[in-house]
Amino acid sequence: MNEHEILDRVRSLVDEEHQLRARTAAGELSTEEEQAQLKQLEEALDQAWDLLRQRRARQEFGANPDSAAARPVTEVEGYLQ
Repeated sequence: MNEHEILDRVRSLVDEEHQLRARTAAGELSTEEEQAQLKQLEEALDQAWDLLRQRRARQEFGANPDSAAARPVTEVEGYLQ
C-alpha cells in the first residue's frame, strides 16, 4: 500500500466511524454493538497510522518505504503513548 492508499483507507475508516455513531444516535444500534464495531475501527485506524509512520520514517532515512508492512493489532495496540 502506498501513502495515498493508506490515507484513503484512513478517510474511509473515519467515515465509517461517523456513520456508526450516527446510527447509534438514531437508535439503530445498541451501545454494545457500537462499542464492538468502534473497537475494530480504532484498531484498523491504529494499524493504518502505524504503517504510514513506518513508510515515512523509511523514506526519511533513505530506505525503501515499500518494505514497510502492517504490524499485528496486538503489537500496535501495545505501544505506549
